[in-house]
Amino acid sequence: MTRRMRREYIHRFYRRRMLAEDLVSFQVRIKESDLFIWAVRDLRREAHASLLEHRARLEDFIARQPLFATTFRPHPVPGDAPEIVRRMAEAAARADVGPMAAVAGAIAEAVGLDLRPLSPEVMVENGGDIFLISKAERRIGIFAGDSPLSGRLALVVGPTTSGGLGICTSSATVGPSYSAGAADAALVVAESAVLADAAATALGNRVKSPRDVEEALDFVVGIEGVFGCLVIMGDRLGAKGDLRLEVT
Repeated sequence: MTRRMRREYIHRFYRRRMLAEDLVSFQVRIKESDLFIWAVRDLRREAHASLLEHRARLEDFIARQPLFATTFRPHPVPGDAPEIVRRMAEAAARADVGPMAAVAGAIAEAVGLDLRPLSPEVMVENGGDIFLISKAERRIGIFAGDSPLSGRLALVVGPTTSGGLGICTSSATVGPSYSAGAADAALVVAESAVLADAAATALGNRVKSPRDVEEALDFVVGIEGVFGCLVIMGDRLGAKGDLRLEVT
């Protein structure tokens, strides 16, 4: 399976398994960003404008500071950097990863927050990374490649605050994103999607064999703002923090 095929497959999986029949769903794409959004009404025009604006700000900053896009280490940015850049840099510093490890979650969250005044409930999925504001309980399927646990578990998320939360997954075996580890799925739930994305990358990077799982979970659950995390590696599952899982 090619990288492109894997990416498209994981998108279809998450969109099929995330239950939100009470909301309207629509898709917005610009370049690499492929967002699937649920809201109380069709807001694709507003979402497209938001995505275009945040991508432009990020791309302009990277053009001036290209190391921001290539480093695997935390990267300080000036105080006058765009908000999306500052949030990525802050999350990367907490998780001890490069700032682009948080880009999918940062984009999802930025668009979701822009839509919040127009929709009291909004979910933005970007390559399996999710920003969520919900008044209802939601179930999100967990995909872990060829693991026998893949598709057999769902994360149950209760109603959120108006600020929302992030649910993000990193994988060494699925999708195009880089991981230095070997986990089939490294999932993090955090106070924001940008932090969840950075922390999921950190979690995945630290799991190179089953004996690394506990230490990696301890590190990530200790990051300020992380609520819970889990790792799937083959037929093994490890989890810590405030997570509710259901067998599907």
